[in-house]
Amino acid sequence: MYHFNGLNTSLRSVGRFSPSNLSRQTRSLHLDGRNRLSSFWTPTQTGSPTHASQEDSHELLVRAGFLRQAHSGIFHLLPLGLRVQNKIEGLIDKHMFSVGATKVSLSSISSEELWQRSGRLEGRDSEFLRLQDRKGAKYLLSPTHEEEITEIVANAVKSYKDLPLRLYQVTRKYRDEARPRQGLLRGREFLMKDLYTFDVTEEQARQTYDQVRRAYSAFLDELNLPYLVANADSGSMGGNLSHEYHLASANGEDNIISCKQCDYSSNEELYSGFLGSQELNHIKPSTEQPLGSLLNSTSFISKDKTTLFTVITPSQGGPLNIHLLKKLHPDLDTSIEDPIKIWTALRSKSLPNLSETHIIDGRLAHLPLANPTGSTKTHSVSLTAPSETSTCPSCHRSGSLQTSTAIEIGHTFHLGTRYSLPLNAQVLSANNKLAPISMGCHGIGVSRLLAAAASLLMDQKGLNWPLKIAPFSATIVAAPAASAEDVAKVYDLLASASQQGTGTQSMAPLDVAIDDRDRPLGWKLNDADLIGYPFILVLGKAWKARGAVEVQCRRLGVKEEVQLESLVERLEEMGKKL
Repeated sequence: MYHFNGLNTSLRSVGRFSPSNLSRQTRSLHLDGRNRLSSFWTPTQTGSPTHASQEDSHELLVRAGFLRQAHSGIFHLLPLGLRVQNKIEGLIDKHMFSVGATKVSLSSISSEELWQRSGRLEGRDSEFLRLQDRKGAKYLLSPTHEEEITEIVANAVKSYKDLPLRLYQVTRKYRDEARPRQGLLRGREFLMKDLYTFDVTEEQARQTYDQVRRAYSAFLDELNLPYLVANADSGSMGGNLSHEYHLASANGEDNIISCKQCDYSSNEELYSGFLGSQELNHIKPSTEQPLGSLLNSTSFISKDKTTLFTVITPSQGGPLNIHLLKKLHPDLDTSIEDPIKIWTALRSKSLPNLSETHIIDGRLAHLPLANPTGSTKTHSVSLTAPSETSTCPSCHRSGSLQTSTAIEIGHTFHLGTRYSLPLNAQVLSANNKLAPISMGCHGIGVSRLLAAAASLLMDQKGLNWPLKIAPFSATIVAAPAASAEDVAKVYDLLASASQQGTGTQSMAPLDVAIDDRDRPLGWKLNDADLIGYPFILVLGKAWKARGAVEVQCRRLGVKEEVQLESLVERLEEMGKKL
């Protein structure tokens, strides 16, 4: 038989179970209304990785305690990551309010029937995460919400007097990526802001589109990061007008072609291959350079395996522009690795309806390149990717184009009646006639933006957040010589300045955290660098000797002493650059 009193006595006699020792081994929660890291969960992983020079931004976000992977392409956000996400959402709310948008929250589950009606269900089966209820009804986890929001508006809005209408949400989306990669940049579950606009006429819808574009630029300006806006292909979304918004990054998957002399900017998928007059007729064969040495030829086969395409370009022209080729010849299959081998096998069987086509680059139009065994199609454009000598399609200046790698974080689409017609979203116009609503759809990848910002500013010490979306604007780190009262004094000064609205339009209110964890000063400073606070405020030797705060800002390369009475002003001054 066990006696409780005796057991209790025996446990207390073992030192490691005593209440006093237990209290020294657990976290201390200080509930005084101040942001304290002792009360905030920051599960950073200590120590430097063995491959620090190759550590990517996703690995760094995990090591710095912002997120953890749950499954392939699916992630949990931890407190630090959630603070960044919430700040991005707060900025989005601000700029959506500026265009008169109202926030909604739509279900993540969408009916397959709606997608069938819009015509978007077919051909995209592999993208959907599907589910079916006990009654056999079929649903999707929504990758986007055009169908659902159009259905809601179609049932609620009947008159032109109810428009314009602008509705947005920030919600989880789902896509069954074949190869999830780069963490939050290419996941199967992601957070997006999508704004849907509804106007009476096409003209009004295009005016709305321009307003949204300006709001997007204002939003990105607040982040103080280099970004690109490019003409884009609308793809499966529909419509004939769209723009992409990118953060310039060496780790990006998109190539943006822009002009150094004008405002031309385009995704490589839309690049037209424009040729300037100086690029025409300049290739001339000679005894030293026979025609064959001036040409490159690349073979492809058609999707139905009945036509062999031979693309002929200048030998100095660079790689082929595959996007343009597929646009000019939709039946051309670029995925076949050895088209000549396949074509030779087909020819040996003497199959009917086989043909050959030569596709000629516009720079070779003046040369005798007729196909003796088939047809010849000469285009008036360059069939190779743009180079430093290419001509801008907009201002027609040569040598002005440049290609930048970038991460797409937003997209605006003018949809017109792409969804309102099949889903019967129409209103009674001023002349008493039913007319389909003209729509727009405008997205920002919230989780992509978090990952892209991390990728863009990281260095070997850790992350480096833009001030407006940093988990905390600053952390206060004190040496043993500084008292708890000293730390509280600095914190309260900064908190008071924020509450009084001292921050300017370009400077976010200071959001400060005290690092009061029971750790050495050096450990705290390394941890602060890893997490990427814009400012680290050290109360150390300068504080003890002169009452000065050591301000560290790694992004600006600043490490200086600032007197307490000048601290707010100095942080605001530096904050304008962050």
